[in-house]
Amino acid sequence: MEAKLADEIPRDGNRWQYEPKWDGFRCLAFKSDDTVDLRAKSGKPLGRYFPEITDILRDLKCGHFVIDGEIVIDIDGELSFEALQMRLHPAQSRIRKLSSQTPASLILFDMLARPGGEVITGKPLVERRRAIEDFVTSSNSPDLRLSKCTYDAATAARWLHGSGHASTDGIMAKVLDEHYLCGERAMVKVKPRRTADCVVGGFRYLADSREVGSLLLGLYNDDGKLDHVGFTSTIARTDRGALTRRLEG
Repeated sequence: MEAKLADEIPRDGNRWQYEPKWDGFRCLAFKSDDTVDLRAKSGKPLGRYFPEITDILRDLKCGHFVIDGEIVIDIDGELSFEALQMRLHPAQSRIRKLSSQTPASLILFDMLARPGGEVITGKPLVERRRAIEDFVTSSNSPDLRLSKCTYDAATAARWLHGSGHASTDGIMAKVLDEHYLCGERAMVKVKPRRTADCVVGGFRYLADSREVGSLLLGLYNDDGKLDHVGFTSTIARTDRGALTRRLEG
């Protein structure tokens, strides 16, 4: 189940559960006896990059389950997305070394099949939440963590205000009585939004084109010099011609 982006936290009625949006790799974990399979949101396998997570789940006494969560790496009290990206390495020896130096954890927020194999995707979120809470408690593993949640929109707003700096990247909102809708954007994702008045210092052409693709943005530093800070998103097709003539002129 995936998420659609929204500008504001949904607040209609008492029907929402709010969670932090963790800065990690989304992961579905499947276990059948001694076989553990980690899959990214795209369906690509993740197990070879995070052998320590595979080992943790294999060592659990329960034999059959499917869980949904986020793989994270904590460095000095903050989650490091860069450390996660370093794991996507072709050399298994390098991955093993990193898994020992900077071990990953799994933050869990949903359960698709209970220990024993009962599929519960058709159950409401409130029931699946109890199932994942029981799973994390019974696992007694410090490397399996339960994502915090709240039903209070004001608390979620405070979390959103504090996100975007390190470990979290916004807020996820989920309907309490909704089933797990595989492949659908049934969750709501809200990211912190910050604005700045930037200077347009230049532009880039589209690939294989003489029309403007995006604008180069800058901010003046304390010395009065213009520092490059980023780019705009791609210019709309209907605006490219007129904007290109204006910029080139």
